[in-house]
Formats: sequence, C-alpha cells, structure tokens
Amino acid sequence: MTAHFLIRHNLQFRYDAPVGGSVTTLHVSPVRGRRQVLHDISIRTDPPGAIFEFTGPFGNRGHFFDRHGRHRRLAIRVRSSVEVAPPAPLPAELAPDSWEALRKDVATPDHWLMLQPSRFVRMSPSLARFVSRNRIGQAADLLTTIRQLRSTLYSAFEYAPGSTVVDSPIEHILEAGRGVCQDYAHVMASILRSWGVPTRYASGYLGPDGNDDQHSQSHAWVEPWLPGFGWRGFDPANDCDCDERHIRVAVGRDYADVPPVRGTFRGNANSTLQTEVSVTRQEPDPNDS
Repeated sequence: MTAHFLIRHNLQFRYDAPVGGSVTTLHVSPVRGRRQVLHDISIRTDPPGAIFEFTGPFGNRGHFFDRHGRHRRLAIRVRSSVEVAPPAPLPAELAPDSWEALRKDVATPDHWLMLQPSRFVRMSPSLARFVSRNRIGQAADLLTTIRQLRSTLYSAFEYAPGSTVVDSPIEHILEAGRGVCQDYAHVMASILRSWGVPTRYASGYLGPDGNDDQHSQSHAWVEPWLPGFGWRGFDPANDCDCDERHIRVAVGRDYADVPPVRGTFRGNANSTLQTEVSVTRQEPDPNDS
C-alpha cells in the first residue's frame, strides 16, 4: 500500500566564536522516481540566502549554499512531503544459477564501482575474523545469501545510538558489537562486495508503521544488485527487505559520498551540530486526484 509521509529535518551548527562565512552541502531531498513521488520540499536557513540545486556524480539531487558575514549559528530547516509505493515483491529465493547470472551482469561501469573498496566499505582483518567467527558464508542462491547475512548482522550487533560517530570505521562496531544503521550497512556492503555482489549504500529516512511521529536520525541501508530485479534494498538494522517505509534520498559507495549535511566555515572556532528528524505517516487526501 502506498504510504504518504511528512518529513521535518532540522539541523543547527553552533560556533563558539563568530565565523566569517560558511559553505554547506545537503543531501536531504527524497528522490523522484518510479516508486517515489516528491510532492513538495522547502529548505530555509538562518542566516537566510539563496540555495542552489545540483546533481552529484551518482545521480543524487543535492543542495548547496554559502552564507557570508559573521555569524555564530547556522540553522537549516527542511520540510518535505513524499509518497512511496511498495516495491514489487521478491521471491523466497532465486534460481540456482543466480550467482552465474550475477557474474554476467557486473560488466558495466556502475556495477564495477559498487564492487570496489571505499572509505568505509572494505575488508579488514577485524571483518575477516568476524565473518569466520559467525560462520558467515554464501548460500546456494544469491537472495538467500543476502537475507541470511542481513539476519546475522541484526543478531550479532546491538543498535545503540551514540555508540559510534559519523566517521567511525567498521572496526568500531565489529569490536564493540554496538552501532547504528550506517555501521550495519557498511559491514553488510563490505562482505557482499568481497563476494562479488555490487552493493550501494543508500541514505534516507525510515517512516513509522502507524500515524505517530518517529523521531530519529537519518536512516541507511544497502542495495545489492539482483539479476532480473536490479538494485533492491535490504535493511540489516531492522532485519527486513526494504518497503514503502524506506524513503530514499541518495545512493553512493558509503556514507562519505552522501552525508545529509557537510559544511565548512572561515574562522578560528569550534562547531557543534544538533539534528532533529521527525517522520509522520499521513492519510492521503481523498480529494487529491
């Protein structure tokens, strides 16, 4: 069933001394696509000024702005309305020749790039030990392999907000056993790529099941390539196939390609970032055609 969401994403940089100007890049706009309809988005900043839209190297829609003049605070308020349809259902498993079909599919540049190590998605001695300790391996078909890996990571780790930071390497979650959605996604993508499965990192939001607000940080999951089905989403932090609750904003090799916000400033100051995300599931307006 198609789901309608209202997303409020507020960010605020505070500086402990006045800065002479700041430059900011955002990835906060839900994508427009076959399953996802973006009805409206507004981005406001304080200090105010012009905001420019751009398309990034992975086809993502981003926003950019600079703010001249001295300020000790930069507030960004994003409000978007989006409609998400569920993906076509996947079978319980793929054909026994799915691994061979995958090898025939991975000859394109897009697939090749999503097979390469990146800043946060890579094999390491810690990850190799984790794979061995948990007896993680490939099943007879590709889809079963992906789902088994997703469930293993869900069971192996504790979801603990604040246990890692945005630039934490995968060793942190592997050693502590605690992390957040982007850590789960980085580990899952690292293992799948090592097996020859092109895998994208996806960022966005997770909508609630009911009509209540869901207060959280931005969400992340993985999108491996499945022969005959294309890029399909799997959420290891929730142990599920992605559905209409998963509101996609951007895809990349890992978090470093598509952070919700990236900024720099001129001046001798320290900065802190406060973030608040609210996702509300709404009933569709019966008067809308």
